[in-house]
Parts: sequence; structure tokens; C-alpha cells
Amino acid sequence: MPIKNIVTDQIVTKAKLERAKELRREMTPAEKLLWQEVRANKLGVRFRRQQVIQGFIVDFYCHQVGLVVEVDGDVHDLQKDEDERREKVLTEMGLRVIRFGNDEVGRDLSAVVGKVRESVKKR
Repeated sequence: MPIKNIVTDQIVTKAKLERAKELRREMTPAEKLLWQEVRANKLGVRFRRQQVIQGFIVDFYCHQVGLVVEVDGDVHDLQKDEDERREKVLTEMGLRVIRFGNDEVGRDLSAVVGKVRESVKKR
């Protein structure tokens, strides 16, 4: 069951909205690959990219099933505490968070898409 109005009932600063737009324009190669596989209801649900939720910008978000998909690059090795805090906040909101590394997406895209598909079906 999705979280009611998670996206529409939040206050988002102009700076955060601009940053999300910038991130959409400058997606990493791994994000671009995954986006091509999850966009346009290809998995039976709608995903948004670079969605602001509770002040965080998540890589991909499906409101219908309450799923956040993150694609992590090398920078995430340096910010594990922040990622854990962020994941805790999102999880406490009732969202499910799954993470993939850039290398994982590039190396085995079909397996990554399969895991996202499984997560969609679990909801």
C-alpha cells in the first residue's frame, strides 16, 4: 500500500527543485541505463526520476508501490552514514529502498531490472 500523498503534501524549496532538475539533466551513465528500463510503465508501474521526498532527492521513485531505487556511485563509499540516515527516514515513512552500485547496473542490467521487478510485485 503506497504512502498517501507523499509527494504532493510536502514543502520543497526552490533550490531543492532546481537541484532535482539538474540531476535529471545530468544523470550518470548507470542511471540512464536503468531509467530506460523502468520508464514509461515498462514494469507496469510509473517511476519518477530524481524525486524529492522529505528533503532528499532519490534516484527513482514509484509512488504506487512505495519503492525507492538508488543507484550508488563511488561517492557513496564516503557517505555511508548519511545514506543510512536517509534510508532510515524513508523506511520509517513506509517506503522500501533498494540500492544498486553503478558497476552492478553496467555489468548486469537485466539482473538489476529483475530485482526491481520483484520489488514492484512484492507490494
